[in-house]
Amino acid sequence: MKFPTLPRAAWLSAATALLTLYATAPAGAADGWQRVGTDTRSGVSGIAYESRTGSGAGIDALVVHDNKKSGLPHLSRLTHSAGSADVAPLTWDGPEPVDLEAVEAVPGKPGEYMALAGRGIAYHLKVAGSTATVVDYTPLPAIGEGDDFESFALVHRDGQLAALWADRGAGTGRAATLYAAPLSFAPWGEAKFGTVTRQTYRAPYPTDTGTRHISDISVTDSGRILVSSASDAGDDGPFNSAVSAAGWATASAEGGVRVVLSPRPTVLGRFPHYKIEAVECLPGTADALLGTDDENVGGYVRTLPFCGI
Repeated sequence: MKFPTLPRAAWLSAATALLTLYATAPAGAADGWQRVGTDTRSGVSGIAYESRTGSGAGIDALVVHDNKKSGLPHLSRLTHSAGSADVAPLTWDGPEPVDLEAVEAVPGKPGEYMALAGRGIAYHLKVAGSTATVVDYTPLPAIGEGDDFESFALVHRDGQLAALWADRGAGTGRAATLYAAPLSFAPWGEAKFGTVTRQTYRAPYPTDTGTRHISDISVTDSGRILVSSASDAGDDGPFNSAVSAAGWATASAEGGVRVVLSPRPTVLGRFPHYKIEAVECLPGTADALLGTDDENVGGYVRTLPFCGI
């Protein structure tokens, strides 16, 4: 794969400006956001595409919630279409997680997913109907001091898998650290990570003291890395966030992984009043499904054509 240097051509600047303008309506306005939760237990911390609905007009996706207490929902199914968004909690069968922050479908393994908790425990799941069963769980490799994870993405090429995840960072004093490694699975389902590489990343927006430089990651079919970044001043906000084009990633046929971060990430959309913690490129479309965890306000979802730019 050829890795472009993300030039700021005139067409891209114009498209970005239009999308940014479109995405800055205040909370509660008729701006395309659909509410899916009303309190701290129901925000959206991660999204994984599951399938098209039976009619083909909408999608089913899995969403994780960052609940920390036993018995609260950890994983739900979101059914989303134009003008509609419904959420139904799933039964969690297995060791109970604390603070799930990301979820990703495993390519080539229908019904299998990886979910990640904030302190770096990765759960390999099988989802059937309304039940998610824990196949295995393991800590991420190379966890750094103070790391707090909110993102996980998988890259697939020629039968090879690679994983990307990131410490979210914290304001001006701590950049995000983006980790990458080849990934495989043992016969019993344990996730096996290869050699880990790491790079630092600072969000172009927002940039205040409460910024989480990477709150989620999605990788397009072409290998383009999209990241969300969010600012959180507390459970009542104010919140602020953005989605940016951050670089490129690929898994090689030899089992390696290559990540090239842009020195000047392109902001695709800014979202005052919302805290985006989930970005998922929907297969076969240019759309990104975005999800928010707005703490006491709950959560929202919407789509925007960020994956095809």
